[in-house]
Amino acid sequence: MAEPDATILFDEAMIAARVDALADALSRDMDDEWVVIALLQGALPFAADLMRALARRGVHPVLDCLWLESYRDARESSGRVVVRADISRSVEGRRALILDDIYDSGRTIDFARAHIAAKGALETKVCAFVRKPSAPVGGVDLVGLEAPEAFLIGYGMDDAGRWRGLPYIAALTAP
Repeated sequence: MAEPDATILFDEAMIAARVDALADALSRDMDDEWVVIALLQGALPFAADLMRALARRGVHPVLDCLWLESYRDARESSGRVVVRADISRSVEGRRALILDDIYDSGRTIDFARAHIAAKGALETKVCAFVRKPSAPVGGVDLVGLEAPEAFLIGYGMDDAGRWRGLPYIAALTAP
């Protein structure tokens, strides 16, 4: 399949630099007792890169995943968040860092934060790699990059399951 008709917004070097900056900020407050929860499927590349960056700083939290779905293969959220697969480790009495690829409507992150808190997490922090201008104020504690209002692909973000593996983040320009 040919490359997508898209405009690259953030290249590999910029993504790597932002992951390192986030790891610097997070490693000041985190220790090995934290649980990092990647929201599937989009946050996988970010979670893998961030976990390696934290390890380089001597921080080794537990990694778990929460598979939430609100888009299916559409380009707009259905407005309903569904748990496809829950976390497998206890967060009771522990601090949790929730990672997401993109903060836009806020529904998925709000759902994830409430879900993890209901499981007894002592504290929840949220880090989204990309935030759109229309995203609600608050809701995330750390953001990697500010993106324009566009349909984004790459670095975990997809269009009907395609383009997640692109090493950059791009705005799709064709339908």
